Amino acid sequence: MLSLLQTAVSFVLVLTLVVTVHELGHFWAAKSFGVAIDRFSIGFGKAIASWTDKSGVQWRIGWAPVGGYVAFSGDDNAASVPDQDDLDTMRQAIVAREGQGALSRYFHFKPIWQRAVIAAAGPMANFVLAVVIFAVLILALGEHLLPAKVASVTPGSPAAAAGFRPGDLIAEADGRPVKSFMDLGEVAQLRVNLPTEFVVRRGAQDVTLTATSKLQMRSDGLGGERMQGTLGIIPAQAPEDFVHVRYNPIEAVGKGVERTWRVLSTTVYYLGRMVTGQVSADQLSGPLGIARVSGQVAQAGAVGAPDLGSQILGSGVALLGLAAVLSVGIGFMNLLPVPVLDGGHLLFYAYEAVARRPLAAKVQAAGYRVGLALLLGLMLFATWNDLQQLRVFKILGGLLS
Repeated sequence: MLSLLQTAVSFVLVLTLVVTVHELGHFWAAKSFGVAIDRFSIGFGKAIASWTDKSGVQWRIGWAPVGGYVAFSGDDNAASVPDQDDLDTMRQAIVAREGQGALSRYFHFKPIWQRAVIAAAGPMANFVLAVVIFAVLILALGEHLLPAKVASVTPGSPAAAAGFRPGDLIAEADGRPVKSFMDLGEVAQLRVNLPTEFVVRRGAQDVTLTATSKLQMRSDGLGGERMQGTLGIIPAQAPEDFVHVRYNPIEAVGKGVERTWRVLSTTVYYLGRMVTGQVSADQLSGPLGIARVSGQVAQAGAVGAPDLGSQILGSGVALLGLAAVLSVGIGFMNLLPVPVLDGGHLLFYAYEAVARRPLAAKVQAAGYRVGLALLLGLMLFATWNDLQQLRVFKILGGLLS
């Protein structure tokens, strides 16, 4: 029960931070353009707390902390992109109620470029959040790096077939520098079944080797198991092999940007291979998987702490790192040109800019139904993967047999 509670609390904290910052991105952009806003909600459902600020915005906290939203004044259409008939009706109602000058305060009567900026501000806020979290953690803690030095090679593994030897220091992979064993792990995971060229420093000379990582069931480092790309290299992990690097504030911000870009580019690359069928889609995770990882990350962060305060601090730092990675993923996902998402709004605004009028309501409605079906299908598939990872079906099978 304690583990389940920790998992639930960790998941809610991480998701609330990422989603709140996303919605604040929309909120701040809208405010800067003078858009009238009715409500900012953290969570859904009946409000357990609410208050109204001086500008008339109602701030509320819903009982279900699984998301949030910003409600612009007059935004009755869930698409936030009404068609021409809706706009005409809305315009007449606003002018009759508040006068012609009030139109400029409403989101739907703002210039297209302002609406596009507001739509894109949510994902951009997620990327900024990731940069800030990474930079703060790197500035406060530095980086504890383990160079990709080979201690041993698993017999019969791709690394053994390629000719890796104990003592080799891997300097490059696929033309990119390898600064740590974590870099090597990413290469092995991303380039499953793809021949990859490595530059290895062996004594006084550089040797070029080609290896192809293979999928294998391995520990995920968080108490679970999943299929992972592996080369079969065991790193040298003596105390003298580790390197601790400290950074000044400017360098930390640069590393934060670099790490955020790395997570984003890695995500895009892996999804591209998944869509083209080069790797299996069984690595996709949904809410259950994120919740499970949140709990495991919190537990891992608390390991070895001498007291409760240190355990909470360790868990908090670990969850911040997870929030940064998740924030990049949510920012990227929301930029996809799928109706219902911010990227779908941007797509509709692009049409409106070219056609000089909003997309027809019927087309919008059809697009949103298709987009919603795609998202629900993806979520169901990811949840199925989560249940497989949790071995729910094997457990149920054992209970029923």
